[in-house]
Amino acid sequence: PDLGEEVGRYQTVEQDHGIAQSLDMTTLLPLARLAIEHGTKVEATVQIRNVNRVVGTITGSEVTKKWGAEGLPEDTIRITFQGSAGQSFGAFIPRGMSFRLEGDANDYFGKGLSGGKLAVCPPEGSPFRPEQNMIIGNVALYGATRGEVFVGGMAGERFAVRNSGVDAVVEA
Repeated sequence: PDLGEEVGRYQTVEQDHGIAQSLDMTTLLPLARLAIEHGTKVEATVQIRNVNRVVGTITGSEVTKKWGAEGLPEDTIRITFQGSAGQSFGAFIPRGMSFRLEGDANDYFGKGLSGGKLAVCPPEGSPFRPEQNMIIGNVALYGATRGEVFVGGMAGERFAVRNSGVDAVVEA
């Protein structure tokens, strides 16, 4: 249809998705650099907040670029997170990356998991009973193909829908 000059037809505003300030760019990539470059084992504990989305995806991409679809040896990059993870925690992470979350996670936990390991449990001393409370959100493991997942609590709706090979345990 005919549109007036006031209607933008092409990009008119620069987008800033905050990738440079993401947890991957500011914390995980520097921590994992030796593992990515040389296969050296690394281990760390990192605080996480629910505004931290797609945590691990950029780091996992770097692992895959360097090491291919098979990734790194198991548990080369081991990170313990403490807090509440935002959407898509551990999305697409490859073999060699192992994330433990002491807290809870939003929707799409482990989306597209590609060989990595994810574990989530309540923090030590938590006042609630995990078998009676949601600890991960809806649609966890959507499209996941490989890896292992351990959930110490209840999972939201549509857990492991379209799972194509991940071994998953929910203790609820």
